[in-house]
Amino acid sequence: MAVHERLALPPGMHLFERDWLSSNGILLVDRDSATLIDTGYVKHAALTQALVSNTLGSRALDRVINTHLHSDHCGGNALLRRTWGCQIVVPRASVAAVNAWDAESLSFRATGQRCDPFIADAALEPGSIIRLGGMDWEVIAAPGHDPDSVVLWCEEHRILISADALWQRGFGVIFPELTRPGALSERRALSGPNSAGELGAFDEQRAILDRIAKLKVRWVIPGHGPAFDEVGRALDSAYSLLDTLCAEPERNARHAVKVLLKFLLLDQERIDLASLPDWFGSIGLVRAANQHYLRYNDGSSLADWAVSALVAGGAARIEDGTLLNP
Repeated sequence: MAVHERLALPPGMHLFERDWLSSNGILLVDRDSATLIDTGYVKHAALTQALVSNTLGSRALDRVINTHLHSDHCGGNALLRRTWGCQIVVPRASVAAVNAWDAESLSFRATGQRCDPFIADAALEPGSIIRLGGMDWEVIAAPGHDPDSVVLWCEEHRILISADALWQRGFGVIFPELTRPGALSERRALSGPNSAGELGAFDEQRAILDRIAKLKVRWVIPGHGPAFDEVGRALDSAYSLLDTLCAEPERNARHAVKVLLKFLLLDQERIDLASLPDWFGSIGLVRAANQHYLRYNDGSSLADWAVSALVAGGAARIEDGTLLNP
């Protein structure tokens, strides 16, 4: 965990830079309240609690805000709520699914990931202004990586909390594109948005990049990785990646499958290789990626490819029939 050494945070703003199993956390404290934006993965919930407690001392955490409801951004919610009784605020579009605890809509089942249940007390409204850490933050809808995601923009300090919409080198996997084969880039190039009048997820990702490009951003605090100030370079990298994915959407599918397997490996630390064909067959986003893009004949073939890809890239190793972190 670290803070970008060149980033001078405004008073009352604390960045917890995490690893790749948990998202970064941003703690904003003023005289009236203390708010944590994103809480990491459930496996590291106790560490999230300790980071917040060590920073706040005897003061309570009043509120949790989630930029979106992927498991690596909201896995500490339940423990923080039990610890401090804090309010939990999620994007408006996710409130109903959270309060019904619809694990399919919330992606936990579709990704094969874990999250302790919690209740949303309030909604984060795109287009609204919220006061956090003595600063005004605009809530901006940021679909693409996740259809319900938002980012937060502080014009006064020119800081963007970008979640997974923009990283220093790219952005988060465009998961919705795996399940929306009618919105492939080739079809959009001929006829524009799909027949329902909706944008495809790649188009949505381009739209949020365009929105960010119009802001006068000085610093970006992403959902993963260090804060950075070379915003133009990051946008160029993101646009280039997006152009590649639009031209070859199977690359997004391959990357998604590898990311989901690596996440499982980080969570479990060791996986029996014999169990992977059944796991791949049970995970909705993996099945969609294979059905629409990859087209392996069975779970064993898909598992063999994914494992080989991780091992070849140095992201895993095999020992005695077990997949391990390197």
